[in-house]
Amino acid sequence: MRTARIKGVDGSYYHCMSRVLERRFLLGEEEKEVFRKLLRACEGFCGVRVVTYAVLSNHFHVLVHVPGRGAISDAELLDRLSYLYSKGRVAEVACQLQDSRREGDHAGAERLKALFTYRMGEVSEFVKTLKQRFTQWYNKRAGRRGTLWEERFKSVLVEGRGHVLATMAAYIDLNAVRAGLVKDPKDYRFSGYGEAVAGGKVAREGLSLVALGLGQNADWRSAGAAYRVYLHVRGSGSSAMPGFGPEQVRRVLAEGGKLLPSEVMRCRVRYFSDGVVLGSRDFVEQVFRDHRGFFGPKRKTGARSLRSASLGDVFTARDLRLKAITLSAQG
Repeated sequence: MRTARIKGVDGSYYHCMSRVLERRFLLGEEEKEVFRKLLRACEGFCGVRVVTYAVLSNHFHVLVHVPGRGAISDAELLDRLSYLYSKGRVAEVACQLQDSRREGDHAGAERLKALFTYRMGEVSEFVKTLKQRFTQWYNKRAGRRGTLWEERFKSVLVEGRGHVLATMAAYIDLNAVRAGLVKDPKDYRFSGYGEAVAGGKVAREGLSLVALGLGQNADWRSAGAAYRVYLHVRGSGSSAMPGFGPEQVRRVLAEGGKLLPSEVMRCRVRYFSDGVVLGSRDFVEQVFRDHRGFFGPKRKTGARSLRSASLGDVFTARDLRLKAITLSAQG
């Protein structure tokens, strides 16, 4: 049974994740780089903001801020089209719009715009467009046909403030560390943090939203420093947890204890991909009330504690009883 996808109001944050079909390891460096570029192109076209992301060999994570739908001018439409369409196609649409406006056919101009705007300001259309565009590129290159991804991407509505947003961002940026690909997240180029450290302006702007949520200045010099400290406090066993290692995690889980943040970040945490909603108790309860029909009739409250994890005031909407947290190479 599929879990219903819960969507927030305009200005919401989502963690989205999708895996390659049959979890095959098909994404090498060239594929990851193409995916990264398409991610940025879809970001510009859809008018969303990628907070951070990680592209691994058989799946990807993206934390995205979706401002919502709204009316856009003809000029803004053409600007957004330039991210995904050729100059010739953009010029063609521009001429069609100009002709319709000049003839007073404003309804026709709006119908033309609607052929594109339905994919803007909406999380599902953003991920759908990204996956379709990459599949088209990959299939043409590999001489194959058909879908490349598992049918449905996962999404979690994330509270966009405080350490909830920062925790989710850090979890994503530490994917390559968990996978054993790098020891320092800054060294993984196919991630939001790696791109930001390398000088990527758009990547830095995305992670600045995390810094703002933590009460820090959005300027990258201070935002980047604050986020790096957060990454190492959350994810570095060597600096935050002397003697930290896989055996320690297994022992804590076997004994029914709760993992500390630095331990949690070295594990695969299903709450971050299957929890439906992640946030403070008040945030989850409010989402529960706003989407009462998505939950069973016997359900009285929305917020559920994270089993085996100690992340402070972080709650989920799903009570995952089996394998909620596992010691896994990739999350």
